[in-house]
This record gives sequence, structure tokens and C-alpha cells, in this order.
Amino acid sequence: MAVRKILLLGNPILRTRCSAVKEFSSKETQRTIVDLRDTLDEFRNRHGFGRGIAAPQIGATPSIIFIRLGGLDAVINPKVIKRSTQMIELWDDCFSFPDILVKVRRHKRIEISYVDESGERKTLKAADAISELLQHEIDHINGVLAIDRAIRKRDIILRSEFPRLS
Repeated sequence: MAVRKILLLGNPILRTRCSAVKEFSSKETQRTIVDLRDTLDEFRNRHGFGRGIAAPQIGATPSIIFIRLGGLDAVINPKVIKRSTQMIELWDDCFSFPDILVKVRRHKRIEISYVDESGERKTLKAADAISELLQHEIDHINGVLAIDRAIRKRDIILRSEFPRLS
């Protein structure tokens, strides 16, 4: 098991634009995938939630995300190729700032191109929960954080204050 420390808001690696993976079967690529998987699974086991993680969150900079939703796992070099005009608003959270919620606007549906762990190029149409998760994680590999996408300044709150909004 290769659980890595999750980097927190303020760490400059979270603002790094990741580099495209060229060698899908390299030891570095495979190690990053295993580390992402193990770190996500350990977080889920400890906290009872968590659907995805991006390489910069564990201090790595290849363009890789790992998803536990919709039958996905390693998603390499993802790119959004289509976006719906219809948007959704939601309170987003992030492992890298676990005590903060951010109200963001995301595309309801997207289509992405990516490469799987075996090096096969694929496309995926996603809607709703998987769409917003993919957008969140793809932002990470581009150095963009959910706090950058806050609809308004007042839409960044402490998780402990969320119940007061209902």
C-alpha cells in the first residue's frame, strides 16, 4: 500500500499545471496510479466519503486523476472536449481544504477524451455527479482549485457553518 500525504491549500504544487503522460507503462506512471488509488481508498475508509483525487494532491505532476465513481479508475491526460450550456450549482469540497465548502457553477454535461492505464485512448460522456467530479479533478491537474471557481466571495464557507444555511 502506497498511501501518500494529501497536500493542503497553500502548497505551491497544487497550483502546478501537470505535464502530459507519454509513457503509460513506465514505473513512474504506474507508481503514481497506485499511490492515487491507495491514498483515495485510505481516505474513503477513514472518512466515509471521497470520489476522486488528482496527482498534484499527492505532490506528483503527471496529468493523472483517479476516480471511484461511474466505473472509472485511472484517467490519464484528460481533456474536456464538449461542454453543455446548461449549468449546475453545488457546494464543492476538496481533500486539500477539508474544512471549507465552496459554491461553484459547473457544466451539467461534459465529454472528455483520456487515456486509460493500458494506454488506450477513450472518450466519455458524463452528466451530473460524474460530470462535476471530473471537472473538479481536471481543474486540479490544470492548477485550478474550487476556491478559484467560487460564484461569489461569500460562497466560501467553513464546513461547520454549512448546517446554518439550511
